Amino acid sequence: MTNIIHIIGAGMAGSEAAWQAAQSGSEVVLHEMRGLTKTDVHKTDDFAELVCSNSFRSDDKDNNAVGLLHEEMRLAGSLIMAVAELHKVPAGGALAVDRDGFSAEITARISAHPGIKIERGEVETIPPADWDNVIIATGPLTSAKLASAIGALTGEEGLAFFDAIAPIVYRESIDMTKAWFQSRYDKVGPGGTGKDYINCPMDKAQYEAFIAGLLAGDKTDFKEFEKNTPFFDGCLPIEVMAERGPETLRHGPMKPMGLTNAHNPKVKAYAVVQLRQDNALGTLYNIVGFQTKLKYAEQVAVFKTIPGLESAEFARLGGLHRNTFLNSPKLLDDQLRLKLQPRLRFAGQITGVEGYVESAAMGLMAGRMAAAQVQGRKFASPPATTAHGALINHITGGHIATTESKSSFQPMNINFGLMPPPPALERPEGKRLSYADKQVARKRAYTSRAMEDFKAWQAAQG
Repeated sequence: MTNIIHIIGAGMAGSEAAWQAAQSGSEVVLHEMRGLTKTDVHKTDDFAELVCSNSFRSDDKDNNAVGLLHEEMRLAGSLIMAVAELHKVPAGGALAVDRDGFSAEITARISAHPGIKIERGEVETIPPADWDNVIIATGPLTSAKLASAIGALTGEEGLAFFDAIAPIVYRESIDMTKAWFQSRYDKVGPGGTGKDYINCPMDKAQYEAFIAGLLAGDKTDFKEFEKNTPFFDGCLPIEVMAERGPETLRHGPMKPMGLTNAHNPKVKAYAVVQLRQDNALGTLYNIVGFQTKLKYAEQVAVFKTIPGLESAEFARLGGLHRNTFLNSPKLLDDQLRLKLQPRLRFAGQITGVEGYVESAAMGLMAGRMAAAQVQGRKFASPPATTAHGALINHITGGHIATTESKSSFQPMNINFGLMPPPPALERPEGKRLSYADKQVARKRAYTSRAMEDFKAWQAAQG
């Protein structure tokens, strides 16, 4: 057995896996095809490039499962979280980053690590037998040749869905006589002020005309092999949401709750479009939740009907990419290894987690697992009461339907529903808790237990 860990793919999961394995003292070879082979959505050759949103979502470690995952990753020495902290941009209660600065620094740090060797080039087949400790972290853009090889090995056709990319607008082209700065409920988050989003209000007539434009707009044609590919609910194109009912968007990305029009405080908006800062300079803003499969000309026409965006100039329009993942409960063991060939370990979105931080978290775990194997140490996964443990449990057997039917297993963001319920809450004597208070107490019960258990797991791991 060699001491080298080969990692295929330098996205969020592969970059974190390489860092964790190298930091554990192992020798790593990181394989990345970009630089020689392009994809349909990447713009640079940098590692951990963010091709969809620039947000890592909520950073609230006490009340939100994603914020809890952030904090666990920080405690575990995550490269992704450390660099995100340095390149964060205002985003209310969320953690969002300057995408170019973030990926450039990830690339620089990995390139400078003495334990990591970078090899540019596409891995087209199942790695040779003398690569006896491999992490495949190729994510949603696994090359067609490698995906085919994995399918042939596992006997699986693989499940797939589309991730959709939101458009980005130049800040100076937004009409601030109609739009205003405000975070929902004036919430202050990491690097934020409570006025971190640009808000564009719509009255009922404007909203209805916008919905009609979305539904009538010319959409991207699918290739034959893509026609039956389902969408993931966490990243639905906006026009697909609109097709579910005319009021759907008002209760989703265009909900007006918690926002007051600074130009006309007495009039409640019927719907609100929010834009979030996308780079450190504050020159670019992405339209939150507006992933789309509209053709480019249609995007420009429809989005310019939004009050405040009539003269908008777009740095990038929306688009689509296909995401492929394994039927992991059937194929992977609790160490993220392929049961058919345990020398092959998988990490990131290809395992059936969804989201930047979830992918990086599984890379973190895979890197540590691989390093422990090389070094002859046992590795116990974090308990299912933690965010990391809950994700591992979901993709390796916690899902209720681990049958021959692949369609029963779907990608999942971290959420409290993946964790065992905490003990029943005790009601203070003589006091009835409101529904809101119960919800807060329930979330705190999940997060406080998770933090305690994660710290204990770390101590046990040494």
